[in-house]
Amino acid sequence: GTGLLQEVVYLVSQGADPDEIGLMNIDEQLPVLEYPQPGLDIIKELTSPRLIKSHLPYRFLPSDLHNGNSKVIYMARNPKDLVVSYYQFHRSLRTMSYRGTFQEFCRRFMNDKLGYGSWFEHVQEFWEHHMDANVLFLKYEDMHKDLATMVEQLVRFLGVSYDKAQLESMVEHCHQLIDQCCNAEALPVGRGRVGLWKDIFTVSMNEKFDLVYKQKMGKCDLTFDFYL
Repeated sequence: GTGLLQEVVYLVSQGADPDEIGLMNIDEQLPVLEYPQPGLDIIKELTSPRLIKSHLPYRFLPSDLHNGNSKVIYMARNPKDLVVSYYQFHRSLRTMSYRGTFQEFCRRFMNDKLGYGSWFEHVQEFWEHHMDANVLFLKYEDMHKDLATMVEQLVRFLGVSYDKAQLESMVEHCHQLIDQCCNAEALPVGRGRVGLWKDIFTVSMNEKFDLVYKQKMGKCDLTFDFYL
């Protein structure tokens, strides 16, 4: 979801074409704040407005973001699909080399034992700030359910200008980009679709997950679409 969002944000902010993005290294255009490469020195050299990606919890983001001096676009995905995609991602990278079962991975996810800490805390921290003027809180499922509205939200939030025809064209470009990303041969089949979890969760796993979800998210009014 985050990787797809970065490409859509770049597309909307730059008025680019999806074919252009396919020819560039998008990670050079949107460097990751906490990664050692390309590093903070390179990020500081980028010209404003800079596009920077991060997976950090809200409390660890630079103070400029907390003070409202920079804009934050946050994307949340329903946690059942997320844990399946995250598992496939871990297995696909040589550096991670995760070879455990999905059941073990899912148990680690529910117990907050994966990188970047607790997903439940992460998403609730940002949700607490979703009404802040400098925060745009998006849901991955809405990208598939109502892409046009999401693109309009991004256009307003980023302060870019499109007439009606240009906006319609941009929505179509974003559709193409999402189709390319979700159907890329390099990805496990269907990793980008909504409802992915139904193909791998057992009944008992689903019941356990629902219980943990209720315990950790019960006081939060954030809701998700688990299938469309």
